Amino acid sequence: MNPQRILVVGAGHVGLYAALRLSKKLGSREAQVVVVDPQPHMTYQPFLPEAAAGNISPRHSVVPLRRELRRCQVVSGAVTRIEHARKVATVQPIIGPPREIEYDQIVVAPGSVSRTLPIPGLHEHGIGFKTIGEAIYLRNHVMDRLDVAAATADPETRRCALTFVFVGGGYAGIEALAEMEDMARDALRYYPELKPEDMRWVLVEATQRVLPEVDRDMGAYTVQQLLKRKMDIRLDTRLESCVGGLVKLSDGDAFRADTIVWTAGVKPAPMLDRTDLPRDSRGRVTCNANLQVVDGGTVVEGAWSAGDCAGVPDLTKPPGATCSPSAQHAVRQAKQLADNLRAVIRGRLPEPYAHKYAGSVASLGLHKGVAQVYGIKMTGIAAWAMHRTYHMSRIPSLNRKLRVVVDWTLAFFLKREVVALGQLHDPREEFLEATPRIEADARS
Repeated sequence: MNPQRILVVGAGHVGLYAALRLSKKLGSREAQVVVVDPQPHMTYQPFLPEAAAGNISPRHSVVPLRRELRRCQVVSGAVTRIEHARKVATVQPIIGPPREIEYDQIVVAPGSVSRTLPIPGLHEHGIGFKTIGEAIYLRNHVMDRLDVAAATADPETRRCALTFVFVGGGYAGIEALAEMEDMARDALRYYPELKPEDMRWVLVEATQRVLPEVDRDMGAYTVQQLLKRKMDIRLDTRLESCVGGLVKLSDGDAFRADTIVWTAGVKPAPMLDRTDLPRDSRGRVTCNANLQVVDGGTVVEGAWSAGDCAGVPDLTKPPGATCSPSAQHAVRQAKQLADNLRAVIRGRLPEPYAHKYAGSVASLGLHKGVAQVYGIKMTGIAAWAMHRTYHMSRIPSLNRKLRVVVDWTLAFFLKREVVALGQLHDPREEFLEATPRIEADARS
């Protein structure tokens, strides 16, 4: 019997973990695992705030695919179309014409993208916080704004440069806000022209609470801690416009800001629009508890999905509930999906995924945190330590675990790096200015 070709679309939490487990649990005569992703690495997103704040090296928050998936075929490109009726996926490589890849089984795990709203000015002035590139950009941007504020003599320019707005009070928004404020406050020791009270950090949240994954008292504690750090917390408030950097809020306030970070939720990857797979009202691939794609209750043979892009029933909650888009579910779903796919290939029945949400941990800056795990609530340095311990244990590969621990250990003895490398975002600018433009000879 020829080995089955398993095509894994996306190498995020689900794709990487599922491919890694499949390649270890299935022999080469049983299956060939092909992984397609535009990036050569998997980003461990819970570490983005620490990477942005300089607590760990950005390279240590990503996992190289070819190093980890040595038993898999890795294709660097983007899946542009899935025709499951033909069991064919169209892949656009980094360079060259598109190619079709046939498969026997497909794992659809492209993940999610930022869920934005049609807000005037957001496209031009907003910064996302879902990729390592965005995290590095935000760090350099914040440090650059400190340089701008220190160099200018104009009060309005300084005020605008030192106003930082974060939209969205979930874990991504709270951690990004807290870590960046902690980094900027630490950096001010090198800016005698600036004082901590010159900075204005604003959190805009459309609901009446932050951190909806934990109990209200833990969310209230988080708000209290941020208020103690003189942050401006706007609950039950929406961003209505930011044209030209002029931030207008639903509570009537308006002010200028050079930094607007959007962390208000996620939505399934747009690539799913170009597939013939069934989807629910939120655009997610419809699945059963076995992580098989289903169409009206009927299993779509050979199709599997999990993670942020999938509507997976949550068996620990009342009927109709689905699993939240979190790394905690994605990692566990990937393991169950791989085991179920292996079972089906070997002629056995798959088993349902059931995991009661263990809780959440969040960092609020160096030595500060909040945690609620299996009903146990912690705050301060204990929660911060749990946050680090948990995520260090979850990032794939011993190589990355050791590098992260080394970064943290060095941080106890060495001061945080607080330098901007803004030229990373446009490295050819200086060379272009120094190089004269030569018009091509029309006769050549």
